[in-house]
Amino acid sequence: MAEHESLEFGKADFVLLDNVSLEEFMANLKHRFEKGRIYTYIGEVVVSVNPYRAMNIYGRDTIEQYKGRELYERPPHLFAIADAAYKAMKRRNKDTCIVISGESGAGKTEASKYIMQYIAAITNPNQRAEVERVKNMLLKSNCVLEAFGNAKTNRNDNSSRFGKYMDINFDFKGDPIGGHINNYLLEKSRVIFQQEGERSFHSFYQLLRGGPESLLRSLHIQKDPTVYNYIKVGGHIKSCINDGADFKAVADAMKVIGFTGDEIQTVYKILATILHLGNLTFGVDGDITLIENSKVVSVIGDLLSTKEDNVEKALLYRTVATGRDVIDKQHTVQEASYGRDALAKAMYERLFCWIVGRINDIIEVKNYDARVHGKNTVIGVLDIYGFEIFQNNSFEQFCINYCNEKLQQLFIQLVLKQEQEEYQREGIPWKHIDYFNNQIIVDLVEQQHKGIFSVLDEACMNVGKVTDEVFLQGLNGKLAKHAHYTSRKLSPTDKSLEFDRDFRIKHYAGDVVYSVVGFIDKNKDTLFQDFKRLLYNSSNPVLKGMWPEGKLSITEVTKRPLTAATLFKNSMISLVENLACKEPYYVRCIKPNDVKSPLLFEQERCRHQVEYLGLLENVRVRRAGFAYRQTYPRFLQRYKMISEFTWPNHDLPSDKDAVRRLLQGCGFDHDVAYGKTKVFIRTPRTLFSLEEQRAEMVQRIVLFLQKVWRGTIARMRYRRMRAALVILRAYRRYKVKSYIREVNRRFKNVGSMKDYGRHVKWPTPPKVLRKFEEALRSIYNRWWAWTLIKGLSPEEALQVRAKVASLEALKGQRADLGLQRAWEGNYLVSSACPETASSFTLVSSELQRKDKFMRVLFSCNVRKINRFHKAEDRAVLITDRHLYKMDPLKQYKPMKSIPLYNVTGVSVSPGKDQLVVFHTKDSRDLVVCLQGMVPSTESRIGELVGTLLSHFKSEKRKLQVNISSPIQCSMNGRKCTVIVEAKINQSQPDFTKSRSGYILAVPGN
Repeated sequence: MAEHESLEFGKADFVLLDNVSLEEFMANLKHRFEKGRIYTYIGEVVVSVNPYRAMNIYGRDTIEQYKGRELYERPPHLFAIADAAYKAMKRRNKDTCIVISGESGAGKTEASKYIMQYIAAITNPNQRAEVERVKNMLLKSNCVLEAFGNAKTNRNDNSSRFGKYMDINFDFKGDPIGGHINNYLLEKSRVIFQQEGERSFHSFYQLLRGGPESLLRSLHIQKDPTVYNYIKVGGHIKSCINDGADFKAVADAMKVIGFTGDEIQTVYKILATILHLGNLTFGVDGDITLIENSKVVSVIGDLLSTKEDNVEKALLYRTVATGRDVIDKQHTVQEASYGRDALAKAMYERLFCWIVGRINDIIEVKNYDARVHGKNTVIGVLDIYGFEIFQNNSFEQFCINYCNEKLQQLFIQLVLKQEQEEYQREGIPWKHIDYFNNQIIVDLVEQQHKGIFSVLDEACMNVGKVTDEVFLQGLNGKLAKHAHYTSRKLSPTDKSLEFDRDFRIKHYAGDVVYSVVGFIDKNKDTLFQDFKRLLYNSSNPVLKGMWPEGKLSITEVTKRPLTAATLFKNSMISLVENLACKEPYYVRCIKPNDVKSPLLFEQERCRHQVEYLGLLENVRVRRAGFAYRQTYPRFLQRYKMISEFTWPNHDLPSDKDAVRRLLQGCGFDHDVAYGKTKVFIRTPRTLFSLEEQRAEMVQRIVLFLQKVWRGTIARMRYRRMRAALVILRAYRRYKVKSYIREVNRRFKNVGSMKDYGRHVKWPTPPKVLRKFEEALRSIYNRWWAWTLIKGLSPEEALQVRAKVASLEALKGQRADLGLQRAWEGNYLVSSACPETASSFTLVSSELQRKDKFMRVLFSCNVRKINRFHKAEDRAVLITDRHLYKMDPLKQYKPMKSIPLYNVTGVSVSPGKDQLVVFHTKDSRDLVVCLQGMVPSTESRIGELVGTLLSHFKSEKRKLQVNISSPIQCSMNGRKCTVIVEAKINQSQPDFTKSRSGYILAVPGN
């Protein structure tokens, strides 16, 4: 039973229908088609309905779903049948075959391509180059055979007009190593005639529409198909076929297969010759038959690599040997036209057979020794025409329907045989099954001396004028009493039959009326020996090799060639014998409608096909005993959850006992039989009941498993998280300890180092210790600073504190703070001029005695602005109690003193200038520019600010330090602004008055 497909899509196997009737069969088939399920089983037969649309069910993913699976494990599919055939071949070392049948347009060719695609996809897993080459050639051969053997018909755009049987040979590993193709009954009459709305073979249109201009010129043909009589009917048809692209694909495929350039060129020449032959016209001049367009003869001679005269003679005359004499008998116009058409048909048929033979030469297994390489096994794929019933049924339909009778006979025999053998193997009693045995119809056609083929051959061998009516009379004489044959002469009241034209045969698929018109000519298949000699004597070796019988001399007596009917009968007998020795698998193709619609399911159209494919017969044979059978282990695996005795595992002596216990518990013991290895279930209802119970239990089991699994997953996740946490904590402790040990190791002896560990590189801390590292660095820096400071003298300590204060106030806002040099502070004492220094020292000593200050903080020459807004040179002396303004020109006479507690802040600019503004409580700010530095680029702003800040801090007073440009200040209670400007020609800094205050001009360079 096909699994994993719910009943909403209908029954996946027709064997499981409740009632085996045509109505139920058709209803299930239609329901599945409408639900998009184009495949359905009948046991191990696949019924395929053409969907007339692209379906996404043939890709790599689908191939993987069916690869190595049992037939019933997946929904019905072509791949399941292909895999079953491949497994039987590989596992059991048996030759198998897949028989694909159905009428034109039912999808046989596509089915065979998908089967080939599947086999190619699942073989050669090791990608051996030789095997890949063989696979590629087998797939490419399809493309070539379709071009030369397929045509557009009213029923199908890519209809196979020949039967094909392909054997694929496999080595002991199951890899393809070669193959062989047999072709049957090419519809060669299509070369010269097509019905309205149909085309000739694809190859002609591909050559005209896809061939390059240079090729067409060399063949003397043009792109328009309507120019050529043989194919002009199809030339008017618009279709979706891309002949241009197909021409390139076929040419590439021929090269891949191994056709040489000369061989491919010869193929094109033969196609062109046939087109030119169709345009030959014959006329009469008195008693002489003439070719009216003789230029065409020249072209044909050129294409066939033979003389123009020989071509003309072969077309107009027939050479007849009478004893020792040889006579050239002139054709009538009718005979010449018949000969021309016969030549065109024969050339195309011979070309097609040569192409098949050439492919076989290349793909056949060579140098294979079974003793060395193991057994060579085969999978055969038969893609052959289905039963045909047209308005006018002629010789071709008769042969096709005979072929289907033979295959149906084989099909029923093999299915019955398989059923009977399985019953006997399992020890189940076999019950005789009534079925329609069509051996009587096969005998009607092929029986020696009495069969229709024999009567036809007899009529063809008669001397004198033989007509189709004579053949019909022969049939009426020999088959008058046959239950499956009748004609108007035998049934005078049956007006559906014409006198002297029609006969009817009761086939297994239904009654078919055949017209005898053309039977004699088609069976004789006459081609004058002159044409064979003409083509054999060609200087083209490829063309010459196609016509070996042309080497016979005119007077040489030859055996009468076998007729078309005999050749076809022999090929069918050989085919059936070949299939009978293989394990068969079947694909039955059905065409849902005649308008190629993906939505329309024509009930009567499909019913007719179901009848003539014998599908209902197949279901009945399959259902005659037991509808379903399965091995005990497989049955248990699917249904063991139904019974408490078998779930989850049984403890009974065998699987057979377990199955028996399970079915007894369900109350189905009366509807089953127990074989040696399989259980047999009689009615589908029992199976569906088992399926319903299974579905209910599976739902409960799934819920239980989900609960258990979710709990398991949660516990696993918790254990993983807990383990991760433990590991994380241990790792963190390890990283912390490692870091602390490393810090300890690196900084262990820093106290004895010259730079107290300043050069030591800190190790990279773990993320968790980054803040700790910052704190540790801060502790180290404080220790390092303390270590440096504790060895300094009181004067050096004061200087360090001043520098630190300066750095804190001005870092990042002024460029040069003078931190790298020693800060002298009292620069006027250390002046380069001794007289000036001594004058200042005397004044300073006097001021110290008078004002009682403890130490000098800073002294320096300055440029200042007086109250009259004029710049003048002065000096400033800053002690721990006062800020003195002095006149250097009067031996540093003190001019003004400002108590230091009256100073509220200082302002400096962010540039390199030496501008300082001392802000006071009484808004009488002192604006000065330090000067007299040696060297002149030295900056003392940082020293001044740092010294003042350090002093104020020691006295626990606050000094406001501003860094801005311009600087706001108050002069004698009036607010003003001091701006610093750089001037190129300025040699020394100097103040000038401006509208808003003052400008300090400094050198620009």
